[in-house]
Amino acid sequence: MNATIVIYGSSTGTCEAIAEKIASKLGCETINVQDLTADTINDHQNLILGTSTWGAGELQDDWYDGLKTLQDANLNGKTIALFGCGDCESYSDTFVGGIGELYNAIKDSGARFIGSVDTDGYTFDDSEAVIDGKFIGLPLDDINEDDKTDMRIENWLSAISPEL
Repeated sequence: MNATIVIYGSSTGTCEAIAEKIASKLGCETINVQDLTADTINDHQNLILGTSTWGAGELQDDWYDGLKTLQDANLNGKTIALFGCGDCESYSDTFVGGIGELYNAIKDSGARFIGSVDTDGYTFDDSEAVIDGKFIGLPLDDINEDDKTDMRIENWLSAISPEL
């Protein structure tokens, strides 16, 4: 596996805990997006980006500065996988929209995106994170579907690990 890092933004600790779980399974480090630098990006071939979703499908607050750092960096040739936390019951019309915001902000960067997930098995009405009928990254609802989180992470990591 090439140099990999999990970068997360978390307001309540849920996304941070999931980022740490993913990093532990991959044997790599995590970093809070508040601490993201150009050097961190340059030192890693694989970036796994995680965000929670707030309000009407918005990114976690710390990601707005983090996105600027990503957009200013050279992502050409990097491999990026996305994951996000959302609430499929209370916010079913914007479920994990933060993943979609991350993707839309850097989709033309020259990076290769991996880790799309089929929408089957998810209950939601709409999501900016669904592109061509699939989630652009791993959607997780650790509030209402916490019993599915570990299995979803395992399946996703099995799918993306060969590409890292």
